[in-house]
Amino acid sequence: MNKPNIFKREINYVLFLLPALLIYCTFFIFPTIKTALYSFTNWSDVHPVVVKFVGIDNYIALFKDSLYMTGIKNTLIYAVLAMLGQNLLAIPLAVFLNKRLKTKNLLRAAFFLPAVFSVLVIGFLWNFMYSPSDFGLINQFVVALGFERINFLGDPHLALYSVIFASVWQWVGYTMVIYLANLQSISTDYYEAAKIDRASGWQMFRYITLPLLLPAITFNTVMGMINGMKVFDIVYALTGGGPGYSTETIVSLMIKKGLSDGFYSYGAAFGIVFVILVGIITFIHISLIKMWERR
Repeated sequence: MNKPNIFKREINYVLFLLPALLIYCTFFIFPTIKTALYSFTNWSDVHPVVVKFVGIDNYIALFKDSLYMTGIKNTLIYAVLAMLGQNLLAIPLAVFLNKRLKTKNLLRAAFFLPAVFSVLVIGFLWNFMYSPSDFGLINQFVVALGFERINFLGDPHLALYSVIFASVWQWVGYTMVIYLANLQSISTDYYEAAKIDRASGWQMFRYITLPLLLPAITFNTVMGMINGMKVFDIVYALTGGGPGYSTETIVSLMIKKGLSDGFYSYGAAFGIVFVILVGIITFIHISLIKMWERR
């Protein structure tokens, strides 16, 4: 008698999941499969109709192309440094703003506010801040201190790190809020017991706060790496990939070479390499965090 009821209940669950599953397959699974198939062809503006199978030629050419290797290197540098910068600043900031301060709500709002704005708006704002001309705010302080003007976005050695700094400035407040939510779920009993044992502030942070922040650390670092690997908008707003190719990323090159220049199959191959790269990095990242949890 119970079997039909169980079957009916399971069918209801499946029907609830179908719309989301349909959207997921339509906008992710199906395009990914098509992209993978096109990556083994010669599809481009030169061959828009007569598309031929060329095997792994696109992948071989890809790994011989120094421009694409530069894009991968820049993306990895951006993802790692932006993720580390956001989290290393957000944790102490969250701990500080979790204390009983009269202005804590105002400070929390102030630090979170940049995350509300569009990335393009933030990019244009920092373009003004970094400007080497007379109205560039940072260079006004640099000149006032007696130093030469710094071309933050025009120097190939500084441009990528300038973009990373602007990104960290925007998202550190959002990351802080995640840590604050986790901190407020930690029982005060742990700290009271530690105070009885005469533990120092650093010892309480190291042995109580930090281990109990692992759920938030896992979420913020993994999402930070994934979002860093997909970066495009802040680079577009600040440098457009320049000077030269010093700030080109995987996504910016996919759009420029794969779509704008009409080398669709080449861009598709780069897209598949990107998906595999993100998957490998995410797997390694989560494995390292799990090793830390077991310790």
